[in-house]
Amino acid sequence: MKAKDNIVFLRSFMQNPKHIGSVIPSSRFLAKKMVKQAPWGEMKAIAELGSGTGAITRHISNHVTNAMKVLMFEMNDTMRTNLEQEFPQYSSYKNAANLVECMKQQHIEQLDCIFSGLPFFNFESELRKTLVAQIVQALKPGGLFIAFQYSLQMKKILSEHFIIETIPFVPLNIPPAFVYVCRKKETLLNHS
Repeated sequence: MKAKDNIVFLRSFMQNPKHIGSVIPSSRFLAKKMVKQAPWGEMKAIAELGSGTGAITRHISNHVTNAMKVLMFEMNDTMRTNLEQEFPQYSSYKNAANLVECMKQQHIEQLDCIFSGLPFFNFESELRKTLVAQIVQALKPGGLFIAFQYSLQMKKILSEHFIIETIPFVPLNIPPAFVYVCRKKETLLNHS
C-alpha cells in the first residue's frame, strides 16, 4: 500500500502542486502526533480535510466507534476514490469549502473535531478565508481544529478564531511539520 500511495501522491503533486502540500504522504509520526491530541471518548462527529492517501485517516480509524460520524474531504479524484474503497463506512466529499453544507446532508449539527492536512498557504487568500470560516462554523464551541502545516504562517489567522493550545513540532516527516492544536473560542454573545 505504501509504495502505491507514494506514487499516487507524487503524481498528484506534479499535476497540481498548489493543492498537494508535499511530494509524499504524511509520516506515521505526524499522524500519531495529530490523532493523540483528540479526546476520543467524547467525540460523536469529526471531519478530515485533505485526506490524501489516508495516511492520517488510518490512524483516525483506529479510534472511531460505530456511533461516530466521519466526513473525509479530498479534492484529488484518484485519492478520493481510493479512500472511498478503503473507508466505505465514512462519508466522502470533494470540496472542504462546502464543509457546512456536507454536514447538513449527513444531519450533523456541529463537529467535535476537525483534522486537516490542507496546505493553507498554497491557496489563494479568498479560499483560505472561506475554509477557515467553514471550519469555525462547523465546530462546536470548544471543539478542536488539529492541523499540520510546514510553517508557522497560519498562526496569526488561526489565533483570531481559536485558542492555540500548543504547536508541537514533528521533525520525522518530509518536510518537518508543525501540528496546530486549536480550540474554538466559546462565544459570549447571545445572537437573538
